[in-house]
Order: sequence, then structure tokens, then C-alpha cells
Amino acid sequence: ELTHLTVVSDFRSRDVAAGGEGAPLVPVFHAAVFGTPDEHRVVVNIGGIANLTDLPPAGPVTGFDCGPGNLLLDGWVQKNRGTSFDRDGEWARSGRIISTLFKRLAADEYFRLRPPKSTGRETFNMQWVTGHLNGSENPADVQATLLELTARGIADAILKFSSDAKSIYLCGGGARNVALVQRLSELLAPRNVDATDRLGVDAEHVEALAFAWLAQQTLEGKTGNLPSVTGARGLRILGAIHPA
Repeated sequence: ELTHLTVVSDFRSRDVAAGGEGAPLVPVFHAAVFGTPDEHRVVVNIGGIANLTDLPPAGPVTGFDCGPGNLLLDGWVQKNRGTSFDRDGEWARSGRIISTLFKRLAADEYFRLRPPKSTGRETFNMQWVTGHLNGSENPADVQATLLELTARGIADAILKFSSDAKSIYLCGGGARNVALVQRLSELLAPRNVDATDRLGVDAEHVEALAFAWLAQQTLEGKTGNLPSVTGARGLRILGAIHPA
């Protein structure tokens, strides 16, 4: 109504109606843009939630939500320092990992579920974090622990379900968190860890491009989900079209 343009929205509902998780939706775009027969790649989108797309040279594309991405890191720094994010992960770097807290957080049932699976802020949020604290923790140490949880959630998922991958490409805002990327590189060595910029697509533009691509699929009457990712009963045309 405001733009006087045709709008395509609500991509998840049709997949859910077909028995799928409705998420993540970006793997089909990752496959179209980043897949190659020459290399086994994994693309990790680190937004609020982190999700990965496994792109083997041959065989089905798979993907799922690993767990928290930026949302816990952003939420904790906002709560304690009043900034919207921890630039380059410097505050996390100033702290020390609290091993007992890490173990409590990492024991969450979600990390043990097998894909297809998806999650969101209804599971991982500030209330979830504070429910595991005793109140005596140094805030910077909590941030360091949350960064470790995020990195380990991503790395463990790759090592468990995509262990043959040679290169890991990161996108989303988390790809700019220097401390997080460094920790992922350590956990995933000797695999190459880089941003999708290396493949010619700005890491911070990938998700916006993905939903524009999904909208194009809808307008052209083409399918936009991957049953191997979401668990839907089959390929479906996604989205609702609101004509101008």
C-alpha cells in the first residue's frame, strides 16, 4: 500500500503446510549461487540464528539451523554496555570463558537434535541466558562464553554433518566479527574459512539477495524450497503475491 509496488511475502507458510520446518529457506539460494562440482563447500549464514548449507559436489543439498548466531552476543552487549553489537568481538576477547557456564548452555537439547531442524528467539534469548547465570559472573566473561557457544555450535554441526567439506564460507553480520571468525578457523582447521566476499558476493548482502531470488521464483511460478533441508513432503512454490 505504501510503495505501490507488487510485494511477495510469507515464504514459510507453504513449506510448513507441506510438513516442513519452513526454515531455513536460504540453502536453495546458496546452492544456486555458491554450489560447484569442483569443491565440497559449506555456507554458514550468521544472522541472529546461525544456519548452514552443505553443498557437496554431488548429492543432495542439506541445511539446518545450528543454534544462536549474533542474537545472544548482541543481546548481552546491549544489556551491559548499551551498544548494539560487540565490534570485532573485542569485548568478548577481553573476557575469559567460564567453563561451567559453557557446559550448562551447551547442554541445551537443541544442539543434540538431528536435522531437519530450525530454531529462533523463542528458544535462544536473554531470558535463556540469565536463567543459567548465578549473578556473580563478570559480564565480559559471559560475552566470551557466549562467543564460544556460538562458534562451537557452528563448528560442531559442520564436523558432525559436513565433515568432508574443504571450504567454509561465512555470510551475515557475524562474518564481520573478527574474534568469532578466528575461533571458527581454529575449530575447523585445516579447512579454509572465509567470507562469501571471496566468491564475489558481499557477506552482508547474501540474505537480502536470497529473498529477492525467492520472490523471483514465486513470480515465475517456480519452486523455492528444498525438502532435503526443511523436511517438506515435496517441492513447493512459496510466497504470497500482493499485486500493486
